[in-house]
Amino acid sequence: MKRELVIVIDFGGQYNQLVARRVRECNVYCEIYSYKTDLMKIKEMNPKGIILTGGPNSCYEADSPTYQKELFELGIPVLGLCYGAQLMMHVLGGKVERADVREYGKTEVLIDKTSSKIFTGVSEKTICWMSHFDYISEVAPEFEITAHTADCPTAAAECEARKLYAIQFHPEVLHTEQGKDMLSNFVLNVCGCAGDWRMDSFVEESIRQIREKVGSGKVLCALSGGVDSSVAAVLLSQAVGDQLTCVFVDHGLLRKNEGDEVEAVFGSEGNYDLNFVRVNAQQRFYDKLAGVEDPEAKRKIIGEEFIRVFEEEAKKIGAVDFLVQGTIYPDVVESGLGGESAVIKSHHNVGGLPDYVDFKEIIEPLRDLFKDEVRKAGLELGIPEYLVFRQPFPGPGLGVRIVGEVTAEKVRIVQDADAIYREEIANAKMDRSIGQYFAGLTNMRSVGVMGDERTYDYAVALRAVNTVDFMTAEAAEIPFEVLQKVMSRIINEVKGVNRVFYDLTSKPPGTIEFE
Repeated sequence: MKRELVIVIDFGGQYNQLVARRVRECNVYCEIYSYKTDLMKIKEMNPKGIILTGGPNSCYEADSPTYQKELFELGIPVLGLCYGAQLMMHVLGGKVERADVREYGKTEVLIDKTSSKIFTGVSEKTICWMSHFDYISEVAPEFEITAHTADCPTAAAECEARKLYAIQFHPEVLHTEQGKDMLSNFVLNVCGCAGDWRMDSFVEESIRQIREKVGSGKVLCALSGGVDSSVAAVLLSQAVGDQLTCVFVDHGLLRKNEGDEVEAVFGSEGNYDLNFVRVNAQQRFYDKLAGVEDPEAKRKIIGEEFIRVFEEEAKKIGAVDFLVQGTIYPDVVESGLGGESAVIKSHHNVGGLPDYVDFKEIIEPLRDLFKDEVRKAGLELGIPEYLVFRQPFPGPGLGVRIVGEVTAEKVRIVQDADAIYREEIANAKMDRSIGQYFAGLTNMRSVGVMGDERTYDYAVALRAVNTVDFMTAEAAEIPFEVLQKVMSRIINEVKGVNRVFYDLTSKPPGTIEFE
């Protein structure tokens, strides 16, 4: 059965992934594409609906991102958000101008047309998140204004006959109190989606597709022991059985004792028949990273060396046709492959791969999923909760939690500090309530005093964030006494550290990882 699809056309907005995520919360599959995507390709995808994202430009400027008028003549419902709303008006004959007053932040929106399908069940006065310099001064022909604010005469407009809707604010962010209802109204009521895309059907369909693709071929899986690669490995195991070999590369950049823990779960003593092979390559990675400080360079070195190890293992095993990786959708988008937003960072499973890979094809069974969807798939596959809900860990491991050059000594410092931090968070019974937490090592050294002696040691940074989808995040509020205990233990127990910081930065502007 062909799944329903809603597509997001990205104009460089910071919330592109969040829009797609909100659509999926309606149990409708959604993908992100750049505004440069050809109209014919969009028609061939036959989406049930199209959503245009926000963006940092002014649509009336000559070099700003745009789209051809024919997009709005396909008969497919279109919802424009912020820049997308302004672009819709501009292209279809309306007028967009610079506003006298910029609207930014939580704003009261007054609904003028309560019978609008977009605003079904929405209060006549509702709080929404505004972020714009420009405004729609004149709606396009056939459109009517459906909402306004004190400073914005057109907060929303629509042409119901053509199923075209323009919203000046951001319904995808949680600050818009009834935004989820508005997007659900568009996807289910306007587009007519059934909302039947669920994890049980995803797992079943994925297993079928993998069997069809692999046939009698041999499969090599990159198993790191993290949530993503573990779910990918078990999914492949259920699909192709003993045709699968799982290779675990211990690159020396894992959390404390994690290599042994992964082997205990997936090795011969564990509950999974994955043909598990462990490769200890710690020194090999340290040698490659010696003297390298640039974050992107480190990611690419780790990614390339990772693949080189797999090629060597594949030759030992014999002919291998497919390589499996635990790439997930945010990896794809943040690496610049899923939309128009700027490349944020190369991902180990995406942008960090070398050009030459010695396999017939790479299989990425989780490539379409967000992190929380991966966890749901894991539960559907019968993976124990303690594995499914373990802390996320980046492909390059501690290589991106150590600012600057990576050395064995720095790895030891951050492993020990992180183990203490995780232990105390668990003791405080906060380990399941915080989205992600870890210790990282800054590249800063400073003077301290310990035992009446001068020290000149490193500063450890503690990170803890609350997040639903790992695309936006806020610093978690950890009780001061917990932080104090963590600080005291790290300084007393971890050689080479004399300061501990707590990182309050949200995402955006920061990322969850340090590099």
